[in-house]
Amino acid sequence: MSSNITTKTAAITESLSDNERPAALRPALPARPDNLKFASRKTAPSMPKSVSLQDPNRRAVAHHIMANHELQALEVMAMVLLAFPDAPAEFRSGMAAIMEDEQRHTRMHVQRAQELGLTFGDLPVNGYIWMKATAYESILEYICGLPLVFEGGNLDHTAEFEQYFVDAGDRRSAAIMRAIQRDEIRHVEFGMQWLRQLKPPEMDDFTAWEYHLKWPIRPSKARGKTFLTEPRQEAGMSDEFIAQLRKWTEPPEAS
Repeated sequence: MSSNITTKTAAITESLSDNERPAALRPALPARPDNLKFASRKTAPSMPKSVSLQDPNRRAVAHHIMANHELQALEVMAMVLLAFPDAPAEFRSGMAAIMEDEQRHTRMHVQRAQELGLTFGDLPVNGYIWMKATAYESILEYICGLPLVFEGGNLDHTAEFEQYFVDAGDRRSAAIMRAIQRDEIRHVEFGMQWLRQLKPPEMDDFTAWEYHLKWPIRPSKARGKTFLTEPRQEAGMSDEFIAQLRKWTEPPEAS
């Protein structure tokens, strides 16, 4: 796998084939240049607070962080294709299409950070999404984890940051978040479709989803500060699933 970020996120122009599937492979870490390797815990900057995004420098930091999130999602998806070569062909082709979106999302955030004065790799980055993905033991666990938690939460987070950027007068950044939310709806829909295909038939959607999450990943991580119903409905979540997600509370041992 290339460590060159430009190569890794470049749009693929040739047609893809799934005729040859090598033996299962699970890399310990994604290939990255030195300035984008995962930093030690708590050394990467935290996401700027909403009010601070009036400052273009803080908006640049936000895009830098989100570029790393999108890049990790792309790398996790590539890892899943390598780790589970016997996954259904329809799943693998669907993943490949979603990976093209992740490449584009990464490029958009990298470019916007650059426009705001920050080069991707100038700040330390964390590896939280990748590290949690190393625990996936099946494509069902992947579906429950990344599409339905990380991307599910983005149905709220993208709208929140769109509004933050609008409030800051940054229409370009707001448009990026709006476009990404539209893609995330399709990604979550992909997750819901495969959850229903792969879950034990005796389990309802929400029970199966929650059962296949690995602590500390849990339903509350799939929500933002502002809970949006409409994009979840567009993504194929039932009203019952949405209601259960909205009301889910932390177990006593987590508080």
